[in-house]
Amino acid sequence: MDETAVDGTGRDETVPTDDGVRLWATRTGGGAGEPVILCHGGPGLWDTLEVPAALLPGTPAYRWDQRGCGRSQRSGPYSTARSIADLEAVRRHFGPERVTLLGHSWGARLALEYTLAHSARVGALIYVSGTGIDDDSTWHPAYKEAFRRRLGERPGRRERWEELRERGDGRTDAEDREYAVLQWSVDFTDRDRARAHAEAMATPWFGVNYACNAAIGAELKRPSATHGLRERCAALRVPVLIVDGEGDIRPRWSVDSLERALPDVTRTTPAGAGHLPWTEDPEGFRAAVGTFLDGVRHRRGSR
Repeated sequence: MDETAVDGTGRDETVPTDDGVRLWATRTGGGAGEPVILCHGGPGLWDTLEVPAALLPGTPAYRWDQRGCGRSQRSGPYSTARSIADLEAVRRHFGPERVTLLGHSWGARLALEYTLAHSARVGALIYVSGTGIDDDSTWHPAYKEAFRRRLGERPGRRERWEELRERGDGRTDAEDREYAVLQWSVDFTDRDRARAHAEAMATPWFGVNYACNAAIGAELKRPSATHGLRERCAALRVPVLIVDGEGDIRPRWSVDSLERALPDVTRTTPAGAGHLPWTEDPEGFRAAVGTFLDGVRHRRGSR
């Protein structure tokens, strides 16, 4: 994975992990602000955070594909602990002693877990569209019900999704992409543009790593996944911004558990936005993140 220009400001880079797996990463942006590492959702997907990276005010932004995903080497093992170690490898590769983390969906959980493990290396955490710190069983049934309801709002869409789901490993690559686009289309509140937004997420298409998704997904469903998490969050002294779109079909009350546990937290819920709030409310997202980061800088400067 040689360095090659990807746009006017970024270059592809190879990040070696401590067990020899090669990760794809890129740096964009610039300015005097604290560097931001962005952690994409999934598990098993790839970086789709180019837009939120571009909305960050005056900061270098580092994006990466998690192991086994996208442009990174397709190799395990897959676990939360391994993902934390890989994120640390990305930080070491680019060099900053301290960073801001922005995590989306599963990436929000990863960024939180990294912050709890390495709080001295994190200046601020932006937790976007996560699901809180309660057991998975407390919110997942409500999510599944809302998912099927929204998927069924357009004729034939749920039936086609279920047909593709039944094919499992027998899906062609094109059918796999169609399956993902149908599934992701429910993550947007604008029904007329939802399919187009999901198509954009799937372009370019790198293929979902279902082994990664299954391994980390099973780990997150275990009761032990949340053991002691509330107490660790209560002891965290890193400022946190929670951003969750009002129209996200994952129940927003699931995030209340995290908000209540954190001692230094700000929360914003953009109206009219779904699971990817920067897509449906880019200016609101930019303003919320910019105000939060400005506040963090001001507090540091006044000490």
